[in-house]
Amino acid sequence: MNPRFPWPDERLIKAAQDGDVTSLTTVVMESQPHVRKFALSLCASPQDAEDAAQEALIILYRKIGTLRATGALASWMFRIVRNECLRHLRLLVARSDEASDGPETSAEPSAEDAVLRRLEAERIAAAVGALPRDQRQVLIMRDVQGLPGRTVAHALGLSNAAMKSRLHRARAALRHSLAAPDHVIDRPVGEES
Repeated sequence: MNPRFPWPDERLIKAAQDGDVTSLTTVVMESQPHVRKFALSLCASPQDAEDAAQEALIILYRKIGTLRATGALASWMFRIVRNECLRHLRLLVARSDEASDGPETSAEPSAEDAVLRRLEAERIAAAVGALPRDQRQVLIMRDVQGLPGRTVAHALGLSNAAMKSRLHRARAALRHSLAAPDHVIDRPVGEES
């Protein structure tokens, strides 16, 4: 916990849950630095982080009454921010899919194809979201947003060589993550498939 910006105490959170507007405003203001820090570490870009932080604070303001334990505010806010960052990433992936579809794919996909495509997009978004922040940023800027390498390197304050190295590591980690079979985790150790 950052002593400079402590999380709101439980009495304040309880008062906010009970409808005290002053307490609620204080809870939101005291949570803001932590929420922004979460968002910057989880989201692909500073713009997405800002959007996710704002959305998370709005959710906090509107739904603090649904928080079960006053001591769980930090973990609740972390989950909200993570979900918002993943939502932004899914939207980015969906937009890039739409842009690459072109006019030749005017036929409507079947419902099954649409579901499979959505599941695959969610799987990719989760894998990208699990990358370390530095790798996630360069991968999204270069491969999803399609920015030139020099622009990405400049935006992140890297040399071209460092950007290419980070991008290579990000792509390799993403390939490894997507190649791992999901069902292996559920199988007991030592059991053959």
